[in-house]
Amino acid sequence: VVAMLELRIGVETEAAGLAAQRRTSANLETMRQALNAFTQAVELGSDAVGADFRFHLEIARATQNAHFESLVQTLGTAIIPRARLDPSAASADERQAYLRRVNAEHGSILDAIANRDSEAARAAMRTHLANSRERRRRAGQL
Repeated sequence: VVAMLELRIGVETEAAGLAAQRRTSANLETMRQALNAFTQAVELGSDAVGADFRFHLEIARATQNAHFESLVQTLGTAIIPRARLDPSAASADERQAYLRRVNAEHGSILDAIANRDSEAARAAMRTHLANSRERRRRAGQL
């Protein structure tokens, strides 16, 4: 899980910066829909893996570089750390609090991309993925 996050930090940080420069209004709408689906899933107590993946995939698409999209598609939901971990390892309240933090991080990424702020998008993505990596390290989920 940590190794996948290290790869994602390298790839998705740059993808977020490019997405901020190149995104279309359709890309933004799809990101917003994925973020809304994530929010709904969290409030319903679901894991939101599908919505999480769609959000990151749309950022890759918004680069307008097919190689980013292809890489994220190839890796699939394995890029979402909690998709590979035991869901019973945390209480429902802990899991919901964690997902709310992830959702807020996604919101920061989306805001930067919407504002066409490449550096802020890179910083928000790096923070999001580094936070995930550190949460996994602390949990001992290598």
